[in-house]
Amino acid sequence: MKHVVVAFCLLVATTLFASDKKLIALTFDDGPRPYVLYGQGPAHSSGGLLDVLQKNQTPATFFYMGWRLTPKTFGDPHEFRTTTTTLDAARDVFKRGYQIEDHSYSHVQFKLFQKQHGEDGVINDVDRCSNLIKDLTGRRATYIRPPDWITTDDINRKLAARGYHVLGIWSTLPLPWRDVNTADYLCAGEHPRQCPKPSLQDFVLQEISQREKKGTYAHILAMHELSTTTTTLKTLIPELKQRGYRFVTMDEYMKEVGGK
Repeated sequence: MKHVVVAFCLLVATTLFASDKKLIALTFDDGPRPYVLYGQGPAHSSGGLLDVLQKNQTPATFFYMGWRLTPKTFGDPHEFRTTTTTLDAARDVFKRGYQIEDHSYSHVQFKLFQKQHGEDGVINDVDRCSNLIKDLTGRRATYIRPPDWITTDDINRKLAARGYHVLGIWSTLPLPWRDVNTADYLCAGEHPRQCPKPSLQDFVLQEISQREKKGTYAHILAMHELSTTTTTLKTLIPELKQRGYRFVTMDEYMKEVGGK
């Protein structure tokens, strides 16, 4: 009987929060990566992510790693190095009007970080990133997406008590509040073996169609700052707009679907 009640509550919640408007919150994890944002390096030949977003007049929200928001940082050693620091890139992203949110400072899965440093260590790591975001934007982060969505209920409750909205892919969340895992990270690199077939765009459109069949027309697309993702968005954004979808920031999205 308990499971029936839970299922009914989820159904009611999904119905209440589903919007009759077709909305998409386009989000990007793991940045800032200047070479992706500006289309530099051997993997780019026709512009960067910011060019694609601006050409299509598309709002977006960037979930940044805190360590990339520190001075004189240029990213991971394996990444193509530009003359732009990751912090300067983040400043530019914010100046252009995009929303910046929290993807933790260290980008370590919360369960693992908890084993190493305890629950308070996880919270402090999130706060550390949020404080750097405040230095950059003038306000602390409102949203946190745990790395790989791997966390615990206790950590989530503590983060919520500190004012964070924790994003996830868990079935306990109403569909409009549940991230769409686009699996774009499986398409990274020159010869990806696990990239969805026949294409990343088709996979994302299929995921959206499955949610539409359940009466949900509001979606949080979880993507990453990747060269391959940039290429996909050149056609995916126009396709979604043609289907009647409107792109909004996370703040706008949650206001419209009833999350804030």
